[in-house]
Amino acid sequence: MKTDIKTDMSWQEITSSPVIVDATPNFFGEIIQETLALTRRLFIQLQRRPSSLIAGIIQPVMWLVLFGALFQNAPKGLFASTSNYGQFLAAGVIVFTAFAGALNAGLPVMFDREFGFLNRLLVAPLASRFSIVLASAIFIISQSLLQAAVIVGAAAFLGAGLPDITGLGVITLIVFLLALGVTAISLGLAFALPGHIELIAVIFVTNLPLLFASTALAPLSFMPVWLQVVATLNPLSYAIEPIRYLYIHGNWKFDDVVMQAFWGNVTFLGAFLVLLGFAVVALISIQPQLRRTLS
Repeated sequence: MKTDIKTDMSWQEITSSPVIVDATPNFFGEIIQETLALTRRLFIQLQRRPSSLIAGIIQPVMWLVLFGALFQNAPKGLFASTSNYGQFLAAGVIVFTAFAGALNAGLPVMFDREFGFLNRLLVAPLASRFSIVLASAIFIISQSLLQAAVIVGAAAFLGAGLPDITGLGVITLIVFLLALGVTAISLGLAFALPGHIELIAVIFVTNLPLLFASTALAPLSFMPVWLQVVATLNPLSYAIEPIRYLYIHGNWKFDDVVMQAFWGNVTFLGAFLVLLGFAVVALISIQPQLRRTLS
């Protein structure tokens, strides 16, 4: 009997071990479920108040129409190797729209903080509180990609042309990296700043200066020297120039020069690596603030 009892106990120990192994898949499954639920909540809010998405689509299309008409008779050679300012402007509008949308990513989180909903989430039995941040990032990046798709279609309708399938995939990847980095910064500010007034102030202060201090509206050669230096330090320029190159050149390679900075030539691959580094640095920089807030 003693031997049987020992055998039964050892068998129970053996059969209980798979439960421990299955804990990790269940943990990640719960995170995915939480993230999807929180993301769905944000899309339901958007469905109830679609005006922000509609305005975010109408405004850049108006930019394409009005600025394209304004510079329709500009001298040839002023805008790089194209005389079509709509083709030149399309890249800037795509990037700036994604940037502006991602910069507002922290506002929903900030309002949840102020209305007390975030506190309810923090005391809820979540598998990981980082699903709150992940859901916001998925929501904003999805919105940015949707807006970019509409702008690409509108630009093609207005005569700017359309890159090939590979080019469209590259545009999607560029918009994703830029939106990811800016969304991370905005979410970090949402947890660091005391209220939405301060966050809105930061958005207003950085929005237009970063637009005019980039190559969105004019080429580098059109700017004074000091502004050329600032523009080549602006992450927006490293998203704009590769997309613009795709519009102007049908054939492209990763070693093609897309921008001539004050320190040297920037290739297509170099611009992509700058955007990747920007996104990684932004994600790493907000980690201490997220741990302090969500832990």
